[in-house]
Amino acid sequence: MSEHQLAVWNAQLKGIPPQEIIAWAIQHGHTPVVTTNFRPYEVAILHAVTDVDKEIPVIWCDTGYNTPQTYKHAEQLIVQLGLNIKLYVPKQTSAHRNVVMGIPSVEDPLHKLFTEQVKLEPFARAMEEHRPDVWFTNLRQGQTAHRDALDILSLGRDGVLKVSPFYYWDNAQLDAYLAAYNLPNEHNYFDPTKVLENRECGLHI
Repeated sequence: MSEHQLAVWNAQLKGIPPQEIIAWAIQHGHTPVVTTNFRPYEVAILHAVTDVDKEIPVIWCDTGYNTPQTYKHAEQLIVQLGLNIKLYVPKQTSAHRNVVMGIPSVEDPLHKLFTEQVKLEPFARAMEEHRPDVWFTNLRQGQTAHRDALDILSLGRDGVLKVSPFYYWDNAQLDAYLAAYNLPNEHNYFDPTKVLENRECGLHI
């Protein structure tokens, strides 16, 4: 797929409702998935995608370090939205890892290994098993410098079409979307691989 084709499609899709973008993307692929970590506002992409396709695999790579509130939120959404959850966890338990290295700071050389163990390896395993050609995410403009260079459509690893239907939405628009559909949100969230909100976690680079 050429950069020119992506640019044409992005121009056509800008301003179109998320569900219509999702329906369009599903028609252009064969094995779509949506990934989630149940962070704030993730419910929007989960609702929009399952509103179009109830059976789409929802890949959840659980680091093992989520807050109790995030786990409760996840369980609520799994039931409320009927999510087809595909759970992937690290090969080592968080209890074991806490004894070996804890949660290294971003300056610690062990942080790279930590990120590989709790996020990158489970994610790579999930993508290898599902082999998607369309990948729905909730990336949005303004989250990180890298994401500001993307668009509704971008190319991920191995040529996967990455689709971010809410890319140009701000928090106020998402709040209105959640209110319209009576959807819960949860802000008590912790990502041990990012630490700082504007750092990339490694999945989208």
